[in-house]
Amino acid sequence: MNRIQRALWILSALATMAAGLPLLGCKGPPPTKSAVIAREPNRLLWGDTHVHTSYSADPNTAYNWAEGLPVVDPVTGAKVQLQRPLDFLIVSDHGEDLPKSAWDRAVEAAKRHYAPCHFTTFIGWEWTSEPAGQRLHRVVFMDHGAEQARQLVPFSALDSSRPEDLWSWLEETSSRLGTDFIAIPQGPNLSGGMMYPEVDSEGSPINEAYARARMRWEPVSEVKQIQDDTGGHGEVSGGEDARAALLRGLQIGRAIGANPFQFGMIGASGAKGHEGSGSSAQGLTAVWAEENTRVSIFDAFKRKEVYATTGPRIRVRFFAGWNFDAKQARNANMVMTGYTLGYPMGAELSKAPKGKALNFMMYAVKDPEGANLDRIQLVKGWVDDEGKSHEKVYDVVWSGDRERGPDGELPPVKNTVDLASAGSEDTASSEDTASSEDTASSEDTASSEDTVGAPALHGFWSDPEFDPRQPAFYYLRVLQVPTPGRTLDEAGAQGIDPEKTGQPPTIQERAYTSPIWYTP
Repeated sequence: MNRIQRALWILSALATMAAGLPLLGCKGPPPTKSAVIAREPNRLLWGDTHVHTSYSADPNTAYNWAEGLPVVDPVTGAKVQLQRPLDFLIVSDHGEDLPKSAWDRAVEAAKRHYAPCHFTTFIGWEWTSEPAGQRLHRVVFMDHGAEQARQLVPFSALDSSRPEDLWSWLEETSSRLGTDFIAIPQGPNLSGGMMYPEVDSEGSPINEAYARARMRWEPVSEVKQIQDDTGGHGEVSGGEDARAALLRGLQIGRAIGANPFQFGMIGASGAKGHEGSGSSAQGLTAVWAEENTRVSIFDAFKRKEVYATTGPRIRVRFFAGWNFDAKQARNANMVMTGYTLGYPMGAELSKAPKGKALNFMMYAVKDPEGANLDRIQLVKGWVDDEGKSHEKVYDVVWSGDRERGPDGELPPVKNTVDLASAGSEDTASSEDTASSEDTASSEDTASSEDTVGAPALHGFWSDPEFDPRQPAFYYLRVLQVPTPGRTLDEAGAQGIDPEKTGQPPTIQERAYTSPIWYTP
């Protein structure tokens, strides 16, 4: 939404209110490709929850950039513009650098740029705690606007470096102002294992009160940004990696009756201004919301119907239920069936019907301007009767006619990236570009043969090892076909052998959904 469009919308809204009429809601069906997606009760919105400005007192540049307007980088002086505007943005400057005067200016900027139904600004900041040199940063934002925000000064690490004190402040301020907050843990790989701990800030084992307070205020966690990707590895410590933390949460929940790490997963840039906007250099947050407003998007965060990508705008749906079947997963009414008979990403199920396994329906649709899809994987974690944690990754549905090998593994998708063209004017290319209705043809497009991958994938999966006595989580990992990595083009431009950069020349961009939990 540009300045002219925003002005027209505001004038229309003012005229409506002057006539004594209520503002109309902005609910409506999202733009979809009918051959792939049927009627859906909500729409997919894209945003960034973690953007810093070069000057805390002037976030207007960040808002203009997110809305798709051309802006001038205050550091380099270069003119930059986001090709595809975002639907919402949180400018999260460090609370320690936001005295009351700077805070008030930040609040006014968020108020000025908020255009319900078109572009949503959330008022927030970053709590930058670094005890013992380890990062426990949180992005904090609220569901209300300027009226409530003017009545507070951001709680910062100058007030306390303990997460428990932040939660207490959020509780008191929420009650006093009649507003609500969400705090998003970010950069867990830089926390020294302290982001998802087994003990509280005093070194005592986590108890039920700690677990419930954490999940009250921290329903989602940032798993992908410019400095880290912790959404799907599992091989690093539970204090740093999201999947390991989800497993740790199951174990703690089984022991004390409350899971402190039952969080949804989102992505963010973690950048200054427009930095990190390139593919594979950032994360994005996808939200399934009824409309583009603060209340609707905030509610989606609270119920965890959100997910992360490494940059591409991959469309993903994920439902769990006791009565799904494979036919329903491919039906045009799959989404309505999912909501009617099951539960979406972020939900918690319990009390399994006798003799029933947990079933899942899913779909993924490629970014209209991105690469085709390789596969949809389902990641399961669970705790057995002895309290030991386990995890397993299942390939549910994939592109092409590949078949599992004797070891049960699915062969990798063909890598069609042309390494020889690295550094050329057209940059490294691949044959994965789909010639679908969503992709504009161009002479600059490397190829439209669509020889690798699929534009959309639908899947059904029934847990073959479901045990109603064991707590578990399930989430999807959607992989694109290989595309050129940023280091490939940089190596080509510098005349360097890509293999000598120490980085893979190609990457597989991906999406991580928020989990669905089963709790006995």
